Amino acid sequence: MTMTMGDRLRELRLRKNMSQEDVSKQIGITRSAYSHYEINNRQPVYETLIKLAAFFGVSLDYIIGGEGIKNDTHVTPETIEIIRRLNNLDHDKRKQSIDKMMDVLRQAE
Repeated sequence: MTMTMGDRLRELRLRKNMSQEDVSKQIGITRSAYSHYEINNRQPVYETLIKLAAFFGVSLDYIIGGEGIKNDTHVTPETIEIIRRLNNLDHDKRKQSIDKMMDVLRQAE
């Protein structure tokens, strides 16, 4: 059986032992809005999906029902934005950008 987005959100929330109120406060929405997401009455906007994915440390794909990353690593909204922007670049520009980022990260170590 395929899990809905609401099922996944509920599962992720319960794994953190949090209430709907706790999650909604953390991502800046009302408890009522979050509740509607869990029971599949409403779909979150893109910005809220990014916040949910970052908060729960999973990929957007996983939240919306795909087979994406589900782990305990905290993924920030900034990281998701960087990935989105990299994916929109052509191959050569993406490689250049990744090489520059890797240089900066190596220097920071």
